[in-house]
Amino acid sequence: MFGGLGNMAGMLKQAREMQTRLKTIQEEIAQSKYDADSGAGAVNATVSGRGELLKIKINPDTVKAGDVELLEDLVRSAVCAAQRKATDGAKAKMAELTGGLNLPGLDSLMGGP
Repeated sequence: MFGGLGNMAGMLKQAREMQTRLKTIQEEIAQSKYDADSGAGAVNATVSGRGELLKIKINPDTVKAGDVELLEDLVRSAVCAAQRKATDGAKAKMAELTGGLNLPGLDSLMGGP
């Protein structure tokens, strides 16, 4: 008669453990940093695990060239590449929790849209 309650208690325990692990993974993602460069190192961008831009480094020789349009493209390219790395890193961390399942709604749990 109460056999199903034991299963329910076990499931609730697993859910709490998963919630705790999710919080840990979210903290790890937020603290991660990802670097990418463009133009053979002319511009380097660093973003957080959530994709937030933390730092831009521009090689002084790139500025001396005076091509503002090229510099803008290099900055955009470096930032986008770093953000892709951050997204891939966050997905890999979440895969640890889900066993590789791509569950709907995980983007919002990772701090994404």
